[in-house]
Amino acid sequence: MKKVLFYGMTGEKMCFQHILMNGLDLHSSGEEVKIIFEGASVKLVPIFEEENNPLYKKAKEARIIAGVCLACSKILGVYDEIAKSGLTMLDDMSGHAGMKSYINQGYEVISM
Repeated sequence: MKKVLFYGMTGEKMCFQHILMNGLDLHSSGEEVKIIFEGASVKLVPIFEEENNPLYKKAKEARIIAGVCLACSKILGVYDEIAKSGLTMLDDMSGHAGMKSYINQGYEVISM
């Protein structure tokens, strides 16, 4: 089984939707997949929640979203909205969501 971490950095909705599509596709094939919202992508969580985005909703239900960067959520002013989403806030790398633990577990990291 392959392990893949999608580390989303961009705030572009279309780009992040491709992360969700690829993550769900790999997951449906039996691969171990995790998705992290980091950098500008944290601003997409409230948008996906508000519009009840079907890809985001499916990824959330599949439990492949590892979490959201705590520091970026606060800096970009979306912390309170993300806290309501039920997603895990990640802060293992000086307040940000790190890759190291995933790399140490054998995940291939794809950053977009």
